[in-house]
Amino acid sequence: MIQVSACRAVSFGLVLSISVPCAALAEPWDLNGHITLDSRYFLNDSEYTNQKNMRFSPSASIEFEAVYEANDGSDRLTFTPFARKDADDVNRTHADVRELSWLHLGRRWDMTVGLSKVYWGVTESAHLVDIINQTDTAEDIMGEKKLGQPMININMEQQWGVLNMFVLPGFRTRSFTANDARLHGPLAIDVNNATFEASQKERHLDWAMRWTQTFNNWDIGVSHFQGTSREPRMLPQFSATTALPVLVPHYDLISQTGLELQLTTEDILWKAETISRAGHGPRFAAAVFGFEYTKYSVLNSVADVGVLVEYLYDGREMNLAPPSFANHDLFAGVRMTMNDVQDSKVLMGGMIDTQTHATFLNLEAERRLAGNVKVEINGRLLMNIPDDDGVVWMRNDDFIELKLHWYF
Repeated sequence: MIQVSACRAVSFGLVLSISVPCAALAEPWDLNGHITLDSRYFLNDSEYTNQKNMRFSPSASIEFEAVYEANDGSDRLTFTPFARKDADDVNRTHADVRELSWLHLGRRWDMTVGLSKVYWGVTESAHLVDIINQTDTAEDIMGEKKLGQPMININMEQQWGVLNMFVLPGFRTRSFTANDARLHGPLAIDVNNATFEASQKERHLDWAMRWTQTFNNWDIGVSHFQGTSREPRMLPQFSATTALPVLVPHYDLISQTGLELQLTTEDILWKAETISRAGHGPRFAAAVFGFEYTKYSVLNSVADVGVLVEYLYDGREMNLAPPSFANHDLFAGVRMTMNDVQDSKVLMGGMIDTQTHATFLNLEAERRLAGNVKVEINGRLLMNIPDDDGVVWMRNDDFIELKLHWYF
């Protein structure tokens, strides 16, 4: 992190410190960010002739956050730009503003206006209730990367709980990998001609509310969203320019109510998320529930080991709703936190379809190499994928990813 203040030192990471002239930067600013070099290695040749048949795919990205505070911290302006250059996927080569927002802190309330990110949910394998921000699929097929959402957000904290209220005046369409890149199916996706159920299209006014409260060892959240679905249905059509078959994203209007539950005991976290959604065919329910058991100080060391088990159910009609890749699935994983000076962490998990036995394996590991350098290794593997499975188009795209982050 870079701490910026007049006539003071600028600290890079934990080991390097340089002086900054008094006039160089203004005192209220706080700047930090990271540069990442990453490379994916695909274990198999591409499945489709329209895909580039490369195994090694490098890229580089930069992201930084600038925070300006005023009025003794009661007002805060945050600016977070991001840019990536990818050697093979033109859709991953892009620049974006992840956040550009003003936060005002009042007494037992706060308000955010602008482009921002919000996370809801408690489970590990799926985030059913997390619906405010659009997914950046070009960045990460796991759905963990999100685009900033235009919003007016007011939060109120009272004895009866915390109430979050959102007005969402703009919509951002989902990003996808390029039509000739890996992690893409046989048909091109025509993102430029996406269709909407709402007559106002991207200008439709969405809204959401969420109430959270803690009762003894229970954490409870109840949410409701009304507006344009962040998940598109992919409609097969013929391209107006090439006359070839393509998939066109279509964004329906939906109404979704969600429930989050977490029970904290001495060494087990019991977790559950469930939703009820209307607008994608008949109203349906989906749920994920399970537990995380943590064994602290394993073998008299400082390391902690957690075991995660979750079951996923989704009752949507697949021909009337966006596809769900986890409708009768079982997830199991192990999380290891070494609690060392290098902040080493490992998460290994697998998800199996209890009906088709299609299996997805995931590995995430990270370790700090120096005060401001961290290495990260990710693996995504698919096994036993039948021809009629929803992820059949990815079955040859197993990859291992190496990332090197430099924080400043």
